Amino acid sequence: MNPSTSSARFVDQSAAYDIMDDWVFFSTESAGSQGLEESRDDQEAEDTGRFKDKLVSAWNSVKYGWSLKQKSKFSKRSPVFMLGKSYDLKDEGERDRFRRCFASLLWFTYRRGFPPLPGCSLTTDSGWGCVLRTSQMLLAQGLLLHLMPPGWTWSGNHRVVKDDMDLIRPANDRFSLNERGSKLSRHLSLGSILDRPIEDPHRRILSWFADNATAPFGIHHLVELGKSSGKKAGDWYGPSIAAHILRKAVEASTVDLPSLVVYVAQDCTIYLQDVRTLCEQPHPQAWKSVIILVPVRLGGQDLNPSYISSVKKLLMLECCIGIIGGKPKHSLFFVGFQGDHLLYLDPHYCQPTVDMTKKSFPLESFHCKSPRKMAFSRMDPSCTIGFYAKGQRDFESLCAGVNEALSASAETYPMFIFEEGKTREEARATTATHSITFIQRNSQLGRVDTSNSMDEFVLL
Repeated sequence: MNPSTSSARFVDQSAAYDIMDDWVFFSTESAGSQGLEESRDDQEAEDTGRFKDKLVSAWNSVKYGWSLKQKSKFSKRSPVFMLGKSYDLKDEGERDRFRRCFASLLWFTYRRGFPPLPGCSLTTDSGWGCVLRTSQMLLAQGLLLHLMPPGWTWSGNHRVVKDDMDLIRPANDRFSLNERGSKLSRHLSLGSILDRPIEDPHRRILSWFADNATAPFGIHHLVELGKSSGKKAGDWYGPSIAAHILRKAVEASTVDLPSLVVYVAQDCTIYLQDVRTLCEQPHPQAWKSVIILVPVRLGGQDLNPSYISSVKKLLMLECCIGIIGGKPKHSLFFVGFQGDHLLYLDPHYCQPTVDMTKKSFPLESFHCKSPRKMAFSRMDPSCTIGFYAKGQRDFESLCAGVNEALSASAETYPMFIFEEGKTREEARATTATHSITFIQRNSQLGRVDTSNSMDEFVLL
């Protein structure tokens, strides 16, 4: 397959230029290196490594980019639910609100051209880092709820969301050309508004996920933290391991995260005393905010259909911050659903690394304008579900809402449970990173060996 032909066919125009620029660079670099003297053999080896990294990145952009750029069809006859909110697509204002809220989610994808990862020469995570990228998206959603004003949306998103969602309309419900032109003009007018002061914390949050060794939630630090679970750059990570890496990253963080902690459930159980111990502060009225991560396995090799109704109800809760999951060989970040289809963000799109040390680094590549859908039946059973509670009252509301949602799968056993009491989380964390427990029909806790399971996503 001719790489430049593939990029032109499958990738959007800007991405195609990026890839073809790389190929021009490869050609020039190769031609220039032919006349190098033996004293520069080391430089040749380094250039060859860079060539290989960029070749892999370009191929992955072609491989995954085509599917990312296709539009998903959204029905006007049923609402879309996304992270605790519903949107009636029959209404133009609701459609615009959905576009605005979707485009405000933080989107982390494969990147190329960043400093080498710990212990290796890799300068891209293309082809293997998708679970870490979906983990970043889930944590970022929790940080937005924790630090941004309620209902915050990105003020610049009108520039990038227009006409990027196909609606299935009846034949007698088509927009006229004049109507489309009027709406486009109005959106362009809104999109020309300069970033407001509130965008400063937006940029600050994004900078914590920068592709360098100093960013607390960047891929360099996540890879470093993964070493304690026997993982290294280039390995495949599962949703369970990712949950513990996020917990360690927040614990080790030195950035300004006022009163925020992360709790990872053990054996599909949220131990309430453990959460209280983690969140309670010396002042009687004080209570830390908490991100709760629940690794689960919703079936054997395939998703148990009995759990679909519970997954839907969880995504309808305002406390839900998304699901690190995917389909076989493909990690995705689930944020909602319409009917029998999940709504997701896809990290499988390789972009150049952004230099976030610049005061006004571009924001557009961290926001996705293409809402995508996937049938529930294709969902991989291994996933990690995320929740956020601002304070004690919100945590109590979370427990009540989640318990009600879990009852939707009453014909089986619940996806996970709440239990009074406590467990020694740290003592059991190592076990949890190599295997995952689920609740069987005989109500006995059984352990599944995930050494060859879907928990460790096999990436192409």
